[in-house]
Amino acid sequence: MSRGKFITFEGGEGAGKSTQVGRLVARLQPLLNERAVVRTREPGGSKGAEVIRNLVVATEAEPWSAMTETLLMYAARSDHLENTIRPALAAGDWVVCDRFADSSRAYQGAGGGVAPGFIEQVDAAVVGDDQPDLTLVFDLPVEVGLERAFGRGLFETRFESKGLAFHQRLREGFLKIVETNPARCVRIDAVGDLDTVEERVWRAVQERLL
Repeated sequence: MSRGKFITFEGGEGAGKSTQVGRLVARLQPLLNERAVVRTREPGGSKGAEVIRNLVVATEAEPWSAMTETLLMYAARSDHLENTIRPALAAGDWVVCDRFADSSRAYQGAGGGVAPGFIEQVDAAVVGDDQPDLTLVFDLPVEVGLERAFGRGLFETRFESKGLAFHQRLREGFLKIVETNPARCVRIDAVGDLDTVEERVWRAVQERLL
């Protein structure tokens, strides 16, 4: 059986990624016959990675530097790949992941100031050839995203107190990722109702993978 497809969702706070991950999984599964669609997330997605997630996102702001965060995220990612993503893809299943390595590039890199070259070195060692087949980057104005996140109680403590400037750098970082990786990445306008955004996602998946 051929290798499955790997789709990742990226974007800043309040962009609505998690809701659309669920919608895409539900829409894909009937089309893939005997293949499963595995829904997962980062940080987390495997037993070991979930332990690291609790350390990273549920603590008060600034317990670690951005460099330490990068290493923690890639430690979680390594376990996630070994125990969830790679076995699913090898079995021919599709994997849909809420955040992946581009979040490290944006949060710890563009937002936190870790050198891009260092992140790419770690990524080459940990992720290697298992890059996503398609990355959907949800984009909306920072103020809109933060208002959504605060209004719905979505924030976890670790990233809540980073401040507006951090989240603006985050948005710019994600947009640069799209610009420099056009074969892999598609910008999704996250402004609009759920059904409208779902159709934008579905169109991108159809055009790139189906």
